[in-house]
Amino acid sequence: MPYNKTINLLIFDGDPNGRMMAELSNWNGRVYKIARNALTVFSERDDAENTGVYFLFGRDINNNGTIYVGEAEHMFTRLKQHVNDQEYWTDCVAVISKDDHLNKAHVKYLEHEFYDAAKSAGRYVIVNSTIPTRSSVSEYDAAMLLEFFDYTKLLVNTMGYKAFDSISQAVDTGVSFDTFLLTGPRGADAKGILTADGFTVLKGSMIADGVTRSYPSSINKIRARLLQDGIIDSEYKFTKDYLFSSPSYAAAVVLGRNANGRTEWLTETGQTLKSIEEARLA
Repeated sequence: MPYNKTINLLIFDGDPNGRMMAELSNWNGRVYKIARNALTVFSERDDAENTGVYFLFGRDINNNGTIYVGEAEHMFTRLKQHVNDQEYWTDCVAVISKDDHLNKAHVKYLEHEFYDAAKSAGRYVIVNSTIPTRSSVSEYDAAMLLEFFDYTKLLVNTMGYKAFDSISQAVDTGVSFDTFLLTGPRGADAKGILTADGFTVLKGSMIADGVTRSYPSSINKIRARLLQDGIIDSEYKFTKDYLFSSPSYAAAVVLGRNANGRTEWLTETGQTLKSIEEARLA
C-alpha cells in the first residue's frame, strides 16, 4: 500500500544500535526498539504498560536470526517476564497505540497475522512454542488492524528488521538484478541474485545430493535444517526462494563443499560476483 506519511524516528542516547522510537504522521501507533538490558529504562515511559504486540529478536546456536512474536495487555509487565527466559533474545521491538486503543482481541488478531507473516517470509527462525490463535473481530476492526499491521511492518523495517517481508517480495520489486549461476557435481545447478540484505537462491535450484568429507559442520547444520523444514525437498530442490546471509554460505550449501561465493557464482557471460563488485567500486 502507498504511504503518504512522514516517518519520525527518535534515537535515544545518540546510539543508532540502542533504543529507538518510531512514529508515522497521523497514525496512533508507536514502535519502540529496546535492548534486553534497557527494559528498566523503557518502564519509565508513560505508555510502557499500554496494550500491544512485540517481537523478540536474537540468534540461535547456529547463528540464525530468531524471532518470538507475542502480545501483551500490559507491555512492560509482559516483557519483564521474558527476562527470566533463556537468553534466546537480545532486542525487543514493542508496538503500542498512543491512545491505548488496542484491546485483547485486537492484539491477539495482530499476533496471529505477524506470526503468519514471519513464517511466510522465512527470514527468521520462529521460536514460539505454539501457533497464536487469531481472535474474531468486526469487519471494521479488521480493516483498522490491517492498516495497523502495514504501518507497523514499515516501521519495523526502518529499524532494521525485515522479518515480515517475504524474499519473493524483495525479488519482485522491479529492480534489475544480475542473475548468477552455479553448477557442480552430484546434481548441483542453482540460480541466485545478490540483494541488499544477502544472497537469495531462487526456487527450483538444485543442490548436490551429497557432501565432501571436509564439509564444515556449521554449513552441514544449515543444509540439514533446510531439508528438515522442507525448504529443500527430498529431490534436493529449493521449494521457495531462500535468503542466505552471504554468497559463500549459499554456494557451500549448493555445492556440498567449502566454497567462495564471490568467485564461484557466475553471470551468464562468465563474470564473477567479485569482478562485478570491483567494477562497481572502480
